[in-house]
Amino acid sequence: MKKRSLLLSLTLLLTVSLVTACGGGGNAGGGNTGGGSAGGSNDPSQLVIATGGTGGTYYPLGGGMADHITKNAGVTATAQSTGASAENVRLLRDKQADIAFIQNDIAEYAVNGTAMFEQDGKIDAFQALGALYDETIQIVVSADSNINSVADLKGKRVSVGAPGSGTEMNAQQILEAYGLKFEDTQLQRLSFADSANAIQDGQLDAAFQTAGTPTAAITELAATKGVKIIPIDADKIDAIIAKYPFYVKTVIPGNTYQTVPDEIATVSVKSMLVIRTDLSEDLVYKVTKAIFENTDKLGHAKAKEIKLENALAGVSVPVHPGAKKYFDEKGVK
Repeated sequence: MKKRSLLLSLTLLLTVSLVTACGGGGNAGGGNTGGGSAGGSNDPSQLVIATGGTGGTYYPLGGGMADHITKNAGVTATAQSTGASAENVRLLRDKQADIAFIQNDIAEYAVNGTAMFEQDGKIDAFQALGALYDETIQIVVSADSNINSVADLKGKRVSVGAPGSGTEMNAQQILEAYGLKFEDTQLQRLSFADSANAIQDGQLDAAFQTAGTPTAAITELAATKGVKIIPIDADKIDAIIAKYPFYVKTVIPGNTYQTVPDEIATVSVKSMLVIRTDLSEDLVYKVTKAIFENTDKLGHAKAKEIKLENALAGVSVPVHPGAKKYFDEKGVK
């Protein structure tokens, strides 16, 4: 009996060991280890989409994309509010997110280990899923403000976006064109929504916001307090683009916001989606298909600017093989 009991115990122990070794009890969600194989056996059971602040464009668009991924790609997806581009890169690196919205300039900084990623070093944890639309740099003040030029921001209470965000870098580069540094302002680092609230309450003079237009937080502020959008002078636009070629000239159409009747000259970068490099080709193919075949159902005005034929425009980082497979099928170059 003792021999039989010992044999049974050894058999049970071996069985448990085999189950554990085969990956039983794996974690769900963005923290899972991905798999590069086409089978995707190690892909997470839930995808986390890192977006931006709730007052911007990324968050509502990400929510719409999550719905269509869940319905069409065979995996659950959820949108998560974050500090946007730079934070999103680190979330992908740390496997706390799987898909992320990011500006094309921030993607460049990350893969090269420059700007806000100097201490991180080069980050290769992500690849491109596709370009989306122009992200416009908007400098917002209240309608009754005496600020009419970027030069007028000297000494003023200015928010440059969440710490480490793409907006922060854009603000630094635009101020630089006017011979200003952050130290020349009463600097604050607030999210889109918090910046709008602070202007509403008279606690902030101006805010940089890099987002698709119209931006929800600015629309709401225009409806309550009224806003002005500060233009960037033509010679300064040329100087900015000459030094930072990822920018493009942009005109915000008149009446984009109800208290801004005239068109505003400024600059934009490109928004894009990136995805963890280690997710399988099969999964990323399905996710790419789910997003780009449902852009007309995302429930946001900016979605109208997301075009399949432009999905690789401005993309300078490597494209994930799963996304490339889908774009090749559609003839997107």
